[in-house]
Amino acid sequence: MRTPIASFVVIVLVAGIPAPVHAAAPADLADAVAAHLRDGQLRTQQSRAEQRQGGPVPSVADPDPDVVVARSTDEHGFGSVVVRAPAAAGAYPVGWLFVARRAGGEWRVAVEGEPAFAELSAGSTILREDERRILGRAGGRSEAGPLSVNPADRRTGMRLPYAVGQSWRYTGGPHPMNGGVRSSVDFAGGDGRVLAARGGLAYTMCGSGKGWIRVVHDRGFATDYYHLAGNIQADGRAVKEGDFLGNIGNDVSCGGSSTGAHVHFSLRRNNAYVPIDRYNFGKWVISASGADYSGSAWHGSRRVDVGGTLHNHGVLGFTQGVVDTDGGTVLNRRSGAGANHPVAGTVADGATVTIECSARGTRHVGRNGYSSDLWNKLTDGTWVSDVFLWTGTGDPVNGLCP
Repeated sequence: MRTPIASFVVIVLVAGIPAPVHAAAPADLADAVAAHLRDGQLRTQQSRAEQRQGGPVPSVADPDPDVVVARSTDEHGFGSVVVRAPAAAGAYPVGWLFVARRAGGEWRVAVEGEPAFAELSAGSTILREDERRILGRAGGRSEAGPLSVNPADRRTGMRLPYAVGQSWRYTGGPHPMNGGVRSSVDFAGGDGRVLAARGGLAYTMCGSGKGWIRVVHDRGFATDYYHLAGNIQADGRAVKEGDFLGNIGNDVSCGGSSTGAHVHFSLRRNNAYVPIDRYNFGKWVISASGADYSGSAWHGSRRVDVGGTLHNHGVLGFTQGVVDTDGGTVLNRRSGAGANHPVAGTVADGATVTIECSARGTRHVGRNGYSSDLWNKLTDGTWVSDVFLWTGTGDPVNGLCP
């Protein structure tokens, strides 16, 4: 049920900079956001669900969304809107950040995933400068380099969502947050402290203020953390990689169910959930197989199935790779770009290497049939074939050598 408008109390102070807000949201703002969602995103989901099923399915456009107006003036509004999930196993909520502007007496509303969201965010006086830059991105460059627009480029620059050096249980393989894509995995154990996988802007999604944190990163990525206990209260708080977000828990403030304290960790890209399969976190590549919640993770040639533990090795840099010998123990380093050059040493499976530049050489075939003639020059001057490195892309990660 939507929170009554009269109950909204909006107090915002982030990094010592107060946002221009009123003590209560304009009376019609929450209704405008809910109506926009029912007429837009929810109807789109309904249409896609019917296309997948080949016929009518129960309506998704009827729910009364929970609208949380975090900041507002007479002309601007910002917050979150969530469609709660039923209290059932495998059910998860769906939520968006929204931005609104009143023009001609009517609210113009946009939520994440709509083209107008970037436009309204970039020009919103209710958002801080860093929020306008991140939420209003429409292309070009971000603070950490080019925006992530190539779907084949799976470099995230993220760690696992817990302390580097700890090993947690991999309790659930790829499964959905909401909808059909398997965007999420579950982790439990360790010291129970859930940490930001990468720096960004953190937002509390549920109207209860509990359970669900979204961190919007650079390069088009965002991550969700659900079921948290004792989570931070965040309305655009800038967080760094490794900052505390909350503890593992069983919170279902936005619906769904939870058995055993854990964090439900989800990946979003370009304002939508994406399959987490083949993305790397903490130098582990997530691998989906079989049914929801099954699967494995790979660090080089080491495979860990669901139920095992994943050691957090930290962030894989954008010009780095993890050696994957596809079953061997060491990889030959060559004096030039190709197997016709002399061996100049070896590097262990699972090791992290830094790439200086790349060139074309002899073609080889690696894991899952990946074939390439790309060779990477390492910072020690030796060369290795790209098929025996996981970099997240089959393209040069640090340019071609002169």
